[in-house]
Amino acid sequence: VQLQASGGGSVQAGGSLRLSCGAPGLALRFYAIAWFRQAPGKEREGVSIITSTGGSTYYADSVKGRFTISRDNAKNAVYLQMASLRPEDTAVYYCAAQIQWETSIATMLGETGKFEYWGQGTQVTVSS
Repeated sequence: VQLQASGGGSVQAGGSLRLSCGAPGLALRFYAIAWFRQAPGKEREGVSIITSTGGSTYYADSVKGRFTISRDNAKNAVYLQMASLRPEDTAVYYCAAQIQWETSIATMLGETGKFEYWGQGTQVTVSS
């Protein structure tokens, strides 16, 4: 099963994008969903995570106040609304799903290797 990330594109600094994550064949409502990103030459880093019910969210400091994660379990989808984009946000963005194994979703976001299901990634390019 592979998740499907979409919504990437090229924008100027200060612009906005909305990423979507879907999963044909996987009921996302049972999973915590995270967004990760990887810029060229850099390690993959956690951006944001949301619990299965949507009741709790967590953001990396670098995106806090600018990005908003949400989900619609009826549509089997998770979203990442990105605003006030900066050139340093340029990266391939991936969504990933995992049954919550840890009370702290912040800790989960730091455990890239423990996420079982991944999307193919969507490119976000922010120009100055």
